[in-house]
Amino acid sequence: MKDLNDLYYFAAVVDHGGFSSAGRALGIQKSLLSRRVLALEERLGIRLLNRSSRRFSVTEVGREFYDRCIAMLVEAEAAEQVAAQVQGEPRGIVRMSCPTALLSFQFGELIARFMMINPRVQILLESTNRRVDVISEGLDLAIRVRFPPLDSTGLVMRRLDESAQCLVAAPKLVGGQLQSPADLHGLPSLDQGRATREHSWGLHHADGKVATVPHTPRLVTDDMSVLRDAAMVGAGVVQLPTIFVSDDVKKGRLVDVLPDWRPQSGIVHAVFPSRRGLLPSVRALLDFFARECAIQRTRAEKIVPPGLQPRGWSDGTTASEDGAQKTSGPYEELPQWLSQIR
Repeated sequence: MKDLNDLYYFAAVVDHGGFSSAGRALGIQKSLLSRRVLALEERLGIRLLNRSSRRFSVTEVGREFYDRCIAMLVEAEAAEQVAAQVQGEPRGIVRMSCPTALLSFQFGELIARFMMINPRVQILLESTNRRVDVISEGLDLAIRVRFPPLDSTGLVMRRLDESAQCLVAAPKLVGGQLQSPADLHGLPSLDQGRATREHSWGLHHADGKVATVPHTPRLVTDDMSVLRDAAMVGAGVVQLPTIFVSDDVKKGRLVDVLPDWRPQSGIVHAVFPSRRGLLPSVRALLDFFARECAIQRTRAEKIVPPGLQPRGWSDGTTASEDGAQKTSGPYEELPQWLSQIR
């Protein structure tokens, strides 16, 4: 593409009636301005200006060329205004994915509320439990829940929430709170994920003790709603996010069976290709998620205390998903404890 600055310089010379006044207005030397316009004329093969030491005028073709240059500059300014509006106001399409369970008990409502606050944002959402490829599938972001240590993906990660976990069961199954992890032996269990040969709960006490309780679940599924329903009818003890079952515990449908022992917390986070050039709509959505998740977590912890496990980083921090990238500002390295937990 040709240097469009020459068209801008030519239009300025015509607007100001000469090279000297145009140079003063633009802060450019008169000689440089003259050379640029002369180079433009040589490239076009036509004379745009008649100039001498005493006289300056625009040729007939130069006047028509000037009109086209002005039209181009007006459109260029309009294009910059569009870009400025996009940077200032959330608008446009956000393509994202989220696990089904998270949508059903947490993020579905948040997305709906965000859309009401930002009517010019359109969200294309895939509800899926598979691990999506953010880049190849053209997604702006993907919501994930992972337990440390996190896998390296090369994506940028922003922490949205801490998925504090607890063991719950129906009151008629356990009668009330248990005294120690040993009391879990002999009770029926349920588990999330895929069926494997070995299932166990890794529990942490506030004083630093760790207990591993193997169990053979009666039901294994990746659907947390099914697990909660099964637990409420007394089918078994199950590990679930506290925010997911806090209302059931509050209303007595489930019991927090070991309040002094907690499974390891998961990290609810968003991953996206790059923090540079992040669309205002995507940034606004991430900020909204982080803020609202913090409010929800505070409410849930009043009902089911989280225990005294390390809490990770503060809300809103961003880093590479494997924690290896260290940058300044809000993009900090993952805390040391997160990479050391095994």
